[in-house]
Amino acid sequence: MGLGARDKCAVFGVFAPGRDVSRITYYALFALQHRGQESSGIAVSTDRHVMLYKDMGLVQQVFSEDLLAMMRGDAAIGHNRYSTTGRSTRVNAQPVVIQDTENPARSFAIAHNGNLVNTWELAGDLANLGASQETTSDTETFGLLVQSFISEMSFDDALRETVKRARGAYSLVILTTDALYAVRDPDGIRPLALGSFEGGYVVASESAAFPLVGGELVRDVEPGEIIRIDRSGLHSERFAESRIHTCMFEFFYFCRPDALLRGKEVYSMRVEMGRQLARESGVEADIVIPVPDSGLPAGIGYADESGLPYHEALIKNRYVGRTFIEPLQAQRVIGVRMKLNPLHEVIQGKRLVLVDDSIVRGNTSRQMVKMLRKAGAREVHMRLSSPPIKFPCYYGIDFGTYEELIAAGRSVEEINEVIGADTLEYLSLEGVVKATGFPFDEFCLACFNNERPIPISEQMKVGKFILEEEKP
Repeated sequence: MGLGARDKCAVFGVFAPGRDVSRITYYALFALQHRGQESSGIAVSTDRHVMLYKDMGLVQQVFSEDLLAMMRGDAAIGHNRYSTTGRSTRVNAQPVVIQDTENPARSFAIAHNGNLVNTWELAGDLANLGASQETTSDTETFGLLVQSFISEMSFDDALRETVKRARGAYSLVILTTDALYAVRDPDGIRPLALGSFEGGYVVASESAAFPLVGGELVRDVEPGEIIRIDRSGLHSERFAESRIHTCMFEFFYFCRPDALLRGKEVYSMRVEMGRQLARESGVEADIVIPVPDSGLPAGIGYADESGLPYHEALIKNRYVGRTFIEPLQAQRVIGVRMKLNPLHEVIQGKRLVLVDDSIVRGNTSRQMVKMLRKAGAREVHMRLSSPPIKFPCYYGIDFGTYEELIAAGRSVEEINEVIGADTLEYLSLEGVVKATGFPFDEFCLACFNNERPIPISEQMKVGKFILEEEKP
């Protein structure tokens, strides 16, 4: 996909009194930069207060040595953001600090990966309680609800009360003056991993963040689980029965290849997706070339299964970040040219199998096919290691309307007319699930088959998204 869909965010948390928690969080966010490039933030707590710094930009752009040196504490949380709910502005950057002006020790910070689907209902609850929001973020909505209950109960009870009301995809890290919390929704749509290291514990959207800070994966935070980490250790409780509907996008696109999802290495599953793709849609060709970096593992698997030579014939400019690519067609075209350059001598006169993980809008794929033909390719056969993405996502991915999806209302043949390849084939829904080795019913596959594990409110459908009846 390369320049396609983006996930809502990365979250990280560390509880390690006596350690440099802000710097640990900085390095972890650097390892998770692929999950969000619009803004970055770190909150640090002591036993008396919570401090926060956040801004627009990449991790390295937002934080300096001087800033990190000033952010001392016992625990910290961090966040990299790509907006799906709320505008892309500094005020909507995370973490969000919920202030208690009367008692600063009761202030807390919260960071969120996912998307609540009943935000309108929760906002109504807040209005009835007399609370108002400063941002348009569902993260703040969640935090303010927690705060509204604290006057009547403990923080732990207030958190339990809030998760009973919240619906949707949420992997949360929450920081108080005496504890770090990790919370995952009952369907486990977005990943959240628990790790340990000398002096404390860490939690992160992906286990790939742990090695850089000297941590080791312990296990996944279970769907429907609240973990509290404080000076007395780690405490776990279930607030709901685990249903397990992990987003399939995490498996074939979002997560780093070296991450572990449900105990399995992502890279190996993506290679198997490529093998399965070759079994389902083999074609006579000369070489297999992947789209870097998203198509590399699947390209290796396709070449291995088909017996065709594997070449990396599209060279990526590593210094052009995702944030360069803006959502305007003219800029996307320029972005493809800046990010990828073809090797003419490898491509000239060859029949190519071009392997990528998916197509969302189709702009990038169309430009790549044109680029390869201009470089002398005799034939271009495009193969995708996921099924067609036909339906909007309500759980934290940035395609929210049918108009954004090239596969919505189009056949594969019609999509290929837009892309301009000689042939186009997708991996089947059964094939992509089979490649993971996990049961079919333990995934969220709604963007492929419109079967949503969590009901969507009518306000969400008519507010940000287009009603299904209006599908083209």
